[in-house]
Amino acid sequence: MTHGYKELAAVLRDGIQRGDYPPDTTLPKQADLAAEYGVNIKTVRNAVALLQSEGLVTPVRRRGTVVRSRPPMRRLGIERYAKSNWKYGDRVAFAADREASGQSWKPADQTQTVERIAAPSRVAQALSVEPDADVYARARTVRHDGTPTHTLTSYYRVEDVDGTPLVDPTPGPAGRGGGFAVLTLQGLEPDQITETLTARMPRPDEAAMLELPGGEPVMVLQRTTRTKEGRVVEYAEGVHAASRFAWTYTFDMPD
Repeated sequence: MTHGYKELAAVLRDGIQRGDYPPDTTLPKQADLAAEYGVNIKTVRNAVALLQSEGLVTPVRRRGTVVRSRPPMRRLGIERYAKSNWKYGDRVAFAADREASGQSWKPADQTQTVERIAAPSRVAQALSVEPDADVYARARTVRHDGTPTHTLTSYYRVEDVDGTPLVDPTPGPAGRGGGFAVLTLQGLEPDQITETLTARMPRPDEAAMLELPGGEPVMVLQRTTRTKEGRVVEYAEGVHAASRFAWTYTFDMPD
């Protein structure tokens, strides 16, 4: 007999991890769980709420408590930015992640909007422009099989990208090779990237955009891209659904 909701949650969690309850199937009805484990309905509800806060299950109207799919998408480190992908080929970074994960992709998986805005202070500082100077903001939402995986907004100096495909709001990458290829054609070839990762709980608008269940955190990416001469040509911020990615880095150890 299971007494507390944490004990019941542990039993159900183990069942999910063993595959007793496969992804996209439903847990037994709450009344059936209460009878099976000798607990009251309140205990079952609290156990399910705990699993929901961990991102393992989500309530779906008219279906019940559905076990969430957790596809192992590898989010590559330095390999995703290899110049062979975009300078000499047509594989943008998110496509490299998909292929490394054995998952398909198509250009329409990435939507985007482009705006000319006054630079927020953090953007102005990153791009070394005057506060409130005009910059281009290129915001993308990326989906896999219809489910949002992450958002990414890149900021550029107006003089660097005005009139280029980077300010074209057409869905998908910004032409062959994506944004890095466009910058290269402008004489601003990307050569160095700095990424900073932090974790936090999502804002309400982010949870809605990424269709996150209650309790799931997000991984926040800040990316600064420079030329070989050290000029910053892009500053980007991304918000990733934490359960959708495994972050993988392979690199040579410095001397």
